[in-house]
Amino acid sequence: MRIFKTFAFLLALSPGLVVAQDAGAPQATVTDLMSKALKDYPGKEITLINVDYPPGAVDPVHRHDAHAIVYVLEGSIVMGVRGQPEKTLKAGETFYEGPDDVHTIGRNASKTAPARFVVFLLKDKKNPVLTLVH
Repeated sequence: MRIFKTFAFLLALSPGLVVAQDAGAPQATVTDLMSKALKDYPGKEITLINVDYPPGAVDPVHRHDAHAIVYVLEGSIVMGVRGQPEKTLKAGETFYEGPDDVHTIGRNASKTAPARFVVFLLKDKKNPVLTLVH
């Protein structure tokens, strides 16, 4: 949970990062659902988070240093990683990000309706869930 508070704090202190995406856009709400160390894979863990995008929400450019699988629960989102075309996803669709990917586009596709998705991450325990990229 601390990483999400840190992420919100960094966003508050770094308006240039948000401005680079979309000035004044609402921010996502991230909820930590669970984390579990993997006994069979020392040093690895799985983490599951829920992301709520209010209408018009935009993420800053970031990376996860993890295998990340997004599953859209509600609404429609736009996702993209550096070097790949952006994709618009609706409820029931998925998106993958690899450990070396930089997440350049993450936003609610709608300016009027919310969107919600879960992210399953397989990562090194020592790595944060999210790292901002400048």
